[in-house]
Amino acid sequence: MLPLAEPVRQVTLTRLSGEVARLLAPIGRIAVPGEVHQPKAYRSATYFTLKDRVASVTVRVPVSALRRSRVVHGERVLVTGRLDWQAERGTVQMLAEEVMPIGEGAVAAMVEAARRALATDGLLDRRRRQLPRLPRVVGVVCGADAAVRHDIEAVVAERFPGLPLRVLECTVSGPGAATGIEAALAELLADPAVDVVILARGGGDATQLLPWSDEQLCRAVAGARVPVVAAIGHEGDRPLVDEVADVRCGTPSMAAAQVVPRRADLEARLDIALSTADRHLCRRVEGAGARLDRSSPERALGGAVERAARRLDRAGAGLAAAHPAAAVERARGRLGRCDWRGPTLAAARGAELRLASLAGRVDDLGPGQVLRRGYAVVRDETGGVVRDPAALRAGQRIHVEVAAGRFTAVVEAP
Repeated sequence: MLPLAEPVRQVTLTRLSGEVARLLAPIGRIAVPGEVHQPKAYRSATYFTLKDRVASVTVRVPVSALRRSRVVHGERVLVTGRLDWQAERGTVQMLAEEVMPIGEGAVAAMVEAARRALATDGLLDRRRRQLPRLPRVVGVVCGADAAVRHDIEAVVAERFPGLPLRVLECTVSGPGAATGIEAALAELLADPAVDVVILARGGGDATQLLPWSDEQLCRAVAGARVPVVAAIGHEGDRPLVDEVADVRCGTPSMAAAQVVPRRADLEARLDIALSTADRHLCRRVEGAGARLDRSSPERALGGAVERAARRLDRAGAGLAAAHPAAAVERARGRLGRCDWRGPTLAAARGAELRLASLAGRVDDLGPGQVLRRGYAVVRDETGGVVRDPAALRAGQRIHVEVAAGRFTAVVEAP
């Protein structure tokens, strides 16, 4: 018998596109290794083809993910992200969250590029924050590795039993680890009671520790509101976060010892401080008692009486000097010493001489003296002084004034 034909459904493109998108959604976040081919950078994103020996997929890296991505043609990478159905083009592409290199050379190149960017912004040689003497709460970011958390909790319990710890566990290596670490750090920094944060992880190779060299994570550590202590790997491991942290420790146990003081040491220092303050207070009390003994009431009263008597004597002398009678006597003395008549008479004589001199000058310049020297003043019928002969006419009567008197004359010819 021939097999029955499979039934055929007729669907629209819109519905088909929706069904494809729904089929891709359950795949979720994935990490896919491969080789970068033909990367192209645009304003909104960078595109490349991720290939292996038998398959390929288009990868889109948004601008927001470029800080966590290294896209170089020919390099092997691990792309973390989700599959995205492009309905308008009818294609499937991978939307990347990060593109991490595979291989020591590529890893070292990515770390060096991040180091240069941080150095350019002055984050590697910035001023470090001081650790608090006794933090209220110690924040810890670590993986689900029980050994790291146990080491920190054991050191804290031994040095200061009961000191609060707030531990956040997250993925500390592999795809998406940098994003999880940064989110845990942000959550601890949002807690106002947390005074210091420890970033802790066990050892690993360069690829496993690569998330701790993530540029965005390093910037978050440098901009934290509280000191951040880095305890990543072993003594020889030096991810980039060590270079921006406020304190770097070789192991998580060393970090806990650096952050948490010994309770017994603090109590001993408090006892010493209290004893020192007590001694200073006793010396001050003894000194004040000695000064009080030297200051008897009789002595203090006697000195006060003597000072009051001296002030009264000075006040009496001042009152006597200010009495009206004394002021009158002083004025009489000054008047007696003043010869007011002499200057007055001398001034009068000088004024008389100056007046006589001026009178003589006035007489010399007067009209009478001019007429006595042979001059005459000629006036017309109206009494006006004649200064120009052209102003006269023949037969006109004129009046002439000389030193001895006046007479009238007739003009024959002007």
